Amino acid sequence: MTSANEERMSWGDLVDFKRSDIVALHKTWFAFFLTFFVWFNMAPLVSTIIKESGFTIQQLKLLAICNVALTMPGRVITGMISDRLGPRRTFTGIMVIMSIPCFAFAFSNSYTQMLISRLLLSMVGTGFVVGIHMTSLWFKPRDIGFAQGVEGGLGNWGSSIAAMLLPFVALNVFGSWRYAIAFSGVVMLAYGLYYWFAITDGPPGSVYHRPRKGSAIEVSTWGDMVNAIIWTIPIIGVLAVLVWRIQGMGFMSRNASYAAYAVVAAVVLYQVSQIVRFNAPILKKGVPEDDRYRFTDVACLCCCYASSFGAELGIISMLPMFFQKSFHLTPQTAGLIGSLFAFMNFFARSLGGFISDRSPSRRGAMLIYLVGITISLVVMSFINSSWPLPLAVFVIIISALFITGGCGTTYALAPLIKRRITGQISGYIGAFGNVGAVLYLTVYTFVNDQHFFWFIASVSLSTFFFCLFMLREPAGAFSQEYQLSSVDKEMMHGGH
Repeated sequence: MTSANEERMSWGDLVDFKRSDIVALHKTWFAFFLTFFVWFNMAPLVSTIIKESGFTIQQLKLLAICNVALTMPGRVITGMISDRLGPRRTFTGIMVIMSIPCFAFAFSNSYTQMLISRLLLSMVGTGFVVGIHMTSLWFKPRDIGFAQGVEGGLGNWGSSIAAMLLPFVALNVFGSWRYAIAFSGVVMLAYGLYYWFAITDGPPGSVYHRPRKGSAIEVSTWGDMVNAIIWTIPIIGVLAVLVWRIQGMGFMSRNASYAAYAVVAAVVLYQVSQIVRFNAPILKKGVPEDDRYRFTDVACLCCCYASSFGAELGIISMLPMFFQKSFHLTPQTAGLIGSLFAFMNFFARSLGGFISDRSPSRRGAMLIYLVGITISLVVMSFINSSWPLPLAVFVIIISALFITGGCGTTYALAPLIKRRITGQISGYIGAFGNVGAVLYLTVYTFVNDQHFFWFIASVSLSTFFFCLFMLREPAGAFSQEYQLSSVDKEMMHGGH
């Protein structure tokens, strides 16, 4: 690290390419950007795909559901892999391996092939977790909030750029949606191979702290093990909601849905057994006091991310139509207003991390953002055709500032809970963002727009009170170095 790190990281540091950590940050956000670019490469081409293939809009909606189906449990699994193998290997693996279902989708000649390839491709959305892990290895605790905000904010732009670029590429460059989607896979594959050689897991000379070998998250007490089981169930169990939606759309028979529910239940039971099997020997032996962490803190951040990123995904899905109906706008104008949420990501998410780094308390910054999310959503619920359009857009921008900024304050805390399992913790938190989105969008099918905003606001307010009483400020939240336990030091020297 250079001497520049003796001062707090600021916006101007992002163009200081003499700093190895800044270069690593840019390399990593672009990897994350490409995984999101590929993940959302179908949405902007739906009308073209329907026109050329003859598929119905309902069939494409089913593909959209498959596009997120495995992301939730996948983020937890990817977090474990990242902790074991390191983020460099894991990120490279995601970009290289996920290019295969991308190509399969592009050149599929049946709906079944498209369905299976899209389901597998939903795993590309797990790249977010690895990017968070890599960034935490390059930046010190005092700067981690801003660095994570920049990485997450720029990476999330992948979906927006795909929406703008891919239709142009399909129509004006290749003349085919298939080659446009394949093009996104080629770019990701090439960058994945480059990433393997272009970066290391932390600065040269640093020691990478691997967790104990296992197939479940490590906990510190018997109570935490019960807590981990409780918070693991929704990550996998939410797939049952997707099965219910698929059956309701008429693409799955009742008997097939029962079989799918049974599979989901079996996976939940298996993961619960793995948590018990992995942690029981550790807990019987006893965990040193300085090596303990509270899983309740992880649970709090899971709720925070469901209230921020989950809300973002839910609102983005309905906002264009909301403005089109409320203000009688053209689809193009309504879509432009709706895209404000995604485009606020870089500035707002980075600002959230920036504020967290400079606040007296990272916990306090997160709580303030939750209040802002709640109030802004309540105000959004009152938007109607009687409002001046500029005022409605202004409210949307303020809401986006809090909601996407809340993502930044959440992940400013994530790497500080337990250093050697940062990937797994990030996986849990990231998965709950998607769990929140599925919950919100399911509720949306039963309520009107105003009640939808009220519902998300109520979840945010509940999260505020949960975190107010249960979330603790991490030790060493603003220190120059991460705190290492006696077990960390033992494992650094080859202990087990």
